[in-house]
Amino acid sequence: MADEANKAAFVEIQSRMIDTTAKLKQVQNQIRNKESEKKRAYLTLEELRQLSEETNTYKSIEPKPLLMNEQEKKLIDSESAIASLQTSKEYLEKQLAEVETSLRELLQQDPGLARLIMSMAVV
Repeated sequence: MADEANKAAFVEIQSRMIDTTAKLKQVQNQIRNKESEKKRAYLTLEELRQLSEETNTYKSIEPKPLLMNEQEKKLIDSESAIASLQTSKEYLEKQLAEVETSLRELLQQDPGLARLIMSMAVV
């Protein structure tokens, strides 16, 4: 009976670990994308600052001030999104550490379960 409860607990912990790891990877990818967007907006702004105010630019032949405002907004939005994603990443990392601790405790509690898991074939 205890073995079945430990197996069920292991499966539940394993499921939480897989879910948390997937969410963490997704957040890390989102952070990378936002950092890339932020860098692109920053570099565009740097180039635009070198042009005169009367210069028409490529994007729909918009005046420089309109394009600069758009890029500044992208830069600010990216920075706030990155900050939010960093908070999510930290939360998920803590959650993953808790799951790993739970798994470690379960395996220390039931060495038979640890042997059973080690004997399973990985598919």
